[in-house]
Amino acid sequence: MTYVDGFVVPVPKKNLAAYKKMATVVGKIWMEYGALSYVECVADDVKPGKWTSFPQSVKLKKNEVVVFAWVTYKSRKARDTVMAKSIKDKRFATFMKSRKLPFDGKRMIFGGFKQMIGMRP
Repeated sequence: MTYVDGFVVPVPKKNLAAYKKMATVVGKIWMEYGALSYVECVADDVKPGKWTSFPQSVKLKKNEVVVFAWVTYKSRKARDTVMAKSIKDKRFATFMKSRKLPFDGKRMIFGGFKQMIGMRP
């Protein structure tokens, strides 16, 4: 089964184009180093819940939108290799060192997951 890194990110609406540009570069880097797939999605039908929700999870502000993303890898070992190479890549480092990320990284939720079930047509 594949390994998945998942992300939930609060992005100011005014920064969505800059976020998309950054995510496109970062996604290409991950794919170059061996990721199997890379997907970024902007919230379309996501409402605050009674107890919890995507907006509540990132403390979404009035002029922000939730971005939900994931990257798939062959295995956890493959993910660790891709990430190690990516972090050393100058294109990746440019974004990580920037004090002007197009989102608040302190409110980003991320983590790695072992696939439990996988279905395809």
